[in-house]
Amino acid sequence: MMNNKKKLRSYREFLYILPFLILVAVFSYYPLYGWIYAFFDYRPPRPFSFDDFQGLKWFKYLVDNPIRLEQTLLVMRNTFAMSGLSILTSWLPMIFAIFLNEIKCMPFRKAVQTITTLPNFVSWVLVFSIAYNLLSSNGMANSMLMKVGISDQPILFLQSSKHVWSTMWLWGTWKSLGWSAIMYIAAISGIDEELYEAARVDGATRMQLIWHITIPSILPTYTVLLMLSISNFLSNGMEQYFVFQNSFNKEAIQVLDLYVYNLAMGSGSYSVSTALSMLKSVVSIVLLCVANKLAKLVRGESFM
Repeated sequence: MMNNKKKLRSYREFLYILPFLILVAVFSYYPLYGWIYAFFDYRPPRPFSFDDFQGLKWFKYLVDNPIRLEQTLLVMRNTFAMSGLSILTSWLPMIFAIFLNEIKCMPFRKAVQTITTLPNFVSWVLVFSIAYNLLSSNGMANSMLMKVGISDQPILFLQSSKHVWSTMWLWGTWKSLGWSAIMYIAAISGIDEELYEAARVDGATRMQLIWHITIPSILPTYTVLLMLSISNFLSNGMEQYFVFQNSFNKEAIQVLDLYVYNLAMGSGSYSVSTALSMLKSVVSIVLLCVANKLAKLVRGESFM
């Protein structure tokens, strides 16, 4: 009788997660069928045909063609630079969450958290609209610089490729800082308050509490999120770079995801873009396994 009740409970609990499993299957695994295009010479709107099978032709094309190889290496340079900046500054949300937690005035803390979280829900199209109104040739920044006599002619902030990596990092950090800190705020709220009370009795200052209790307690959360960031090293996303790209900064701003999109939608090279996307997925899986091993060495346990 008890076994039947346990089985019934197990079935019922499985039904709770079944809708999410279906969503994952539909949106994460079913699209993998599209990888088949990497092995065929597919040209829309011509119907797909198995007579166009090419084997590994497009994978070799990425390496055999010098121009394509040079372009791919340039894209990988941009991807590594953008992802490297993100990983090197991945500790910023943790520090922001720690100092936000130290604000004792609750209304002010909630206001700061709300203001810093809202940009995450603003689309990149609207972010570019803000940037355009501020930094375009006739935008507010250039108008003020020319009025006060600092500049005689408009500065091409958006068209320049000199500081694209840093500006893209700044926009991305502004947009995601508050949202990324939520995970750490939740981890801080789970710290046993008795640890703080015992430290205060021993005369610990606020900075000592942060250094010896708060940071060590949330380091496991940071480690897991850092390992996941490493596994997604080649995935920068496309929307941010798509809206900010132009003919002047294209060589510095084009990351791998945007390059795959431009190949498919710009030149119609669906097979080449699919092959490149497949390689990116394989490398991401390898990085995930490496990150998992690193987590096991650092923390003594893996997250997978």
